Amino acid sequence: MKIAFIGQKGIPAKSGGVEKHVEEITLRLAQKGHEVFVYVRNNYTPKNLNKYREIKLIHLPSISTKHLDAISHTFFATVHALFQNYDIIHYQAIGPSSLSIIPKIFKRKTAIIATYHCQDYFHKKWNWFARTCLRFGEVVTSVFPDKTIAVSKILGDYILAKFKKQAVIIPNGMNVFPTEESQYLTKWNLQKNSYILSVGRLIRHKGVHYLISAFKNLEDKHLTRGKKLVIVGDGFHTDDYVKEIKDLARGRENIIFTGSQNGEALNQLFSHSYCFVQPSESEGLSLALLEAMGYGKAIISSDIKENMQALNDEVSLSFRSGDASDLEEKLVFFINNPALVKNMGEKAMEKAWAQFSWDKIADQIEDVYKEALNKKRS
Repeated sequence: MKIAFIGQKGIPAKSGGVEKHVEEITLRLAQKGHEVFVYVRNNYTPKNLNKYREIKLIHLPSISTKHLDAISHTFFATVHALFQNYDIIHYQAIGPSSLSIIPKIFKRKTAIIATYHCQDYFHKKWNWFARTCLRFGEVVTSVFPDKTIAVSKILGDYILAKFKKQAVIIPNGMNVFPTEESQYLTKWNLQKNSYILSVGRLIRHKGVHYLISAFKNLEDKHLTRGKKLVIVGDGFHTDDYVKEIKDLARGRENIIFTGSQNGEALNQLFSHSYCFVQPSESEGLSLALLEAMGYGKAIISSDIKENMQALNDEVSLSFRSGDASDLEEKLVFFINNPALVKNMGEKAMEKAWAQFSWDKIADQIEDVYKEALNKKRS
């Protein structure tokens, strides 16, 4: 099959769950012998990179502002795709998927697929107009494509209840490489099991400010037992929020911002962390959360239903979303119970590898393509 992916910023992934999702799926589809094309933004993927392993990259411009970057690039990609002979056009996320209606009308022999990753209109970075557009995108994503994929049962049930359409539920996955190597940690003066880790884009709905506040309170009470807090990630059109959380952490040498990390550096940061914290107020199915489980890390997460779907009491503790005091209590409990944290981490690893393998997920998505294409052409 000739397959195009539209809506992601680009690959290889530097940050962002959608980008990591697309990278992992497209690599496996290409290995299966499919011809795979990924539309990439010039402000994300280096302009001189036209191929990533077996995947062909199509560079198109975008209007690089917070509100227009994604939709402008998606529009250019959609127009370009109209003149190609793709078998499958696969849109990512509800914003970009709002334009999937165009090839649905004009490319009658092409199967149109959309993946619903997250209810993005709940994210606090958007103004009222952007949220309205995203809700329109939700309608299109749920109703118009030949197949809609939801990354969680929660989203699948929501689509069925609201739009009376049966989505195919295929979760996100994880692909991890635990290591004993630790040379990258010296850059931040870190040692094994000496730090609490959080990984994700620095956007308000990710809740990093709650984590910083909770950790500061523990430091003030001398309850951290020497643990540090390591925050991995960058903002994306969220400079005000990044400044806010760095101001919140100012003067705290044990709160470390590493910026966006990938490859072996991120591998080592995950591998040697004491535990992982996921403080988000809104998620789809967090890739960072699944990867932390795959690395064998016990989890502290906000109690939003998307996190709870992936976790259970054997591998995690939950805190009330948005409640820094409750998060503080869970942190001090983990800090004081290393044997329990180790045991939870081992069970988390077992659960992750049993349920969230990218190889299985790629097989499921390939089956969706075949079914949609066969139905389209019969």
